[in-house]
Amino acid sequence: MADPATEMYRSRADALATEAGDGPPLLCAHGSLMDRTMFAPQLAALSDEYRVAAYDLRARTERFAAAYDLDDLAADCLAVADGLDMDAPVLAGMSMGGFTALRVALRAPDRIAGLVLIDSIAEPHPESDRELYRGMIEQIRDETTVPRSMAETVTHYLFGETTREERPDLVERWIDRWTTYPGEAVYREVDSWLGRADVTERLAALDVPTLVIHGAEDASLDPSQAEPMAEALDARLETIPEAGHSANLERPEPVNRAIRAFLDDVYA
Repeated sequence: MADPATEMYRSRADALATEAGDGPPLLCAHGSLMDRTMFAPQLAALSDEYRVAAYDLRARTERFAAAYDLDDLAADCLAVADGLDMDAPVLAGMSMGGFTALRVALRAPDRIAGLVLIDSIAEPHPESDRELYRGMIEQIRDETTVPRSMAETVTHYLFGETTREERPDLVERWIDRWTTYPGEAVYREVDSWLGRADVTERLAALDVPTLVIHGAEDASLDPSQAEPMAEALDARLETIPEAGHSANLERPEPVNRAIRAFLDDVYA
């Protein structure tokens, strides 16, 4: 029996996604606590030559409360591509979106033209990080909305030091957004990837063009943690100065240049 949540993505993809432009497709999946709007800089910059779409993962929909995992999110992603009539898009994923993108590639490599993995890794988080995140989400699971104190703490994980100092308006907008999320939504999205398996050894068998992008100031996932994934995929690793865990949002200009060059190569 088909998962109702996945079928929702197939039937309502146009409502759950924002897109711009015509041309070869780029489909974008956001990370935990973020939403499709984090890819607004990419829609604005790349839609002159490409059809760029970004969609909301389950935590930002009415399906936030049921348990799910990365395999479910991979199925959702393929359903979005179906619903948008995107034939073999390049798939871009940030953090959790990258975890999802890897599983799409392993599950259906013929359904994508390439991967852009932003501030993401193929290995599980270290045990100490898993314990930390488990404790954080257990605290807020029963909260009607995420407490502001927690949202402020999260900025150190989601944004780099330079962004927090130089773009406080951007950081504050996301804090305001996070404090509207149900605690259960955040619990479920983090729980979906917290116990994930290491897929690094499986990546060498993939023949999918890949670009790896990582913020130099990423306090959640150090850039060195992305190196085994990049090596396994024979991918270029582009490190973005003065960017943290949300590199495509914090420093969109160099990220957009890297993605455009990659798309030009893939779709040449």
